[in-house]
Order: sequence, then structure tokens, then C-alpha cells
Amino acid sequence: HVQLVESGGGSVQAGGSLRLSCAVSGYTYSSGCMGWFRQAPGKEREGVAVFYTRGGRTYYDDSVKGRFTISQDNAKNTLSLRMNSLKPEDTAMYYCAAKDVGLNCVTTGSYKYWGQGTQVTVS
Repeated sequence: HVQLVESGGGSVQAGGSLRLSCAVSGYTYSSGCMGWFRQAPGKEREGVAVFYTRGGRTYYDDSVKGRFTISQDNAKNTLSLRMNSLKPEDTAMYYCAAKDVGLNCVTTGSYKYWGQGTQVTVS
């Protein structure tokens, strides 16, 4: 079965950087997508960045374009999110997710597999 485990969260000052990692196991489909989502208290979970597994196409929410970078390391079965120039507005629980078909990849409800989340706090 598919397991996703996030790590790398923490508390940083505004302008700082963090690199989140998602260890992936049991996910063997050749097409689909993986992404990073975040949820702040009292708000809906939203898509931050998406990696389309077949062709490597990426998507970023406008709020993080130019600051965040999503990447996949097939050899290490890891999905990463490099976050630079962090802002207090980035504070949230960040989740790694995966799905089997590369459709509706920015929609939270379309994902089947989820990690437990890792907290990012920017002050």
C-alpha cells in the first residue's frame, strides 16, 4: 500500500528557508501526480505545488511562484518542496499527497493518498 511521510517542517523567521521532504513507498503508477498542500487554522486545504509524474510538468499557486520549488527524486523515492523567502502567510500544516491519474491534480478532494503533515511556522 502507499505510504507518504513528510519531514522538514519547523519554525523559521520571515525571509528564511525550509526544505520539506516526502518519503514515498508503494506508489508505482507511471502516470498521475503528486503535490504539496497546506492548511491554516480555519481555512480550507489548498494546493501549493504539483508535480505531474509522467512528464515532469509543475504547477504552483500564485502565492508561492518564484519562492517554492517542487521536485521528485525517483532514485530516492522522495518528493521535495524547497521553500525560500518564507512569509508569515505561509504558516500552515503542509501535506504531501499522491493520486493515480493525472487529472484534477490541483484539487484537494481528488487525491487518494495523504501523508500525516508537517507544521511550518513563519514569524
